[in-house]
Amino acid sequence: MNPNIDDIHARIRALQEELEGEYRKSRDAFEQKRTELAEEFNRQQKHYKVGLLRFIGNSRPFVILTAPIIYFGWIPFFLIDAFVTVYQSLCFPIYRIPKVKRSDFVVFGRETLPYLNLIEKFNCLYCSYGNGVAAYVREVSSRTEQYWCPIKYAQRIPQAHERYSDFFDYGDAEAYRQGLARLRQAYDDEAKKS
Repeated sequence: MNPNIDDIHARIRALQEELEGEYRKSRDAFEQKRTELAEEFNRQQKHYKVGLLRFIGNSRPFVILTAPIIYFGWIPFFLIDAFVTVYQSLCFPIYRIPKVKRSDFVVFGRETLPYLNLIEKFNCLYCSYGNGVAAYVREVSSRTEQYWCPIKYAQRIPQAHERYSDFFDYGDAEAYRQGLARLRQAYDDEAKKS
């Protein structure tokens, strides 16, 4: 091979190694800065933390007395979560309805914020779970409704689920009979996309 070409290849390799070294330095400097900023952010966040005793002391008596009633909500949330998970696992494959990914709805993470005390962290867990289960149940039931009864109500309902707009108008028997198979087929189309 031409010695000039070998020389160019050697310089290119040397420049690539130098470039890679610069990238590494830049990455390391960024990681160091990110770590420092994260530590500073945590320090600032902890400044806003209200101690447990002060938090309880500042709470109204009826808030403290009713808290156990709210926390008993874990039981029905857990039961409905378990039922809906078993329900869709057994029934959805039979009707070829795509299963709802529970982890898309039951999401945690706020409880790790450094400015929350133990009770506030527990409250965040509770609310994340309760609202996540409610959203999960709504999605499972909306898919069930799309399969079994995709008919709009005669009256307007507030905050209808996202599938509702595709449902058939109340009293439109012809559209229902002609379009039911198409609406059910939408699940197969949905499954093919994912």
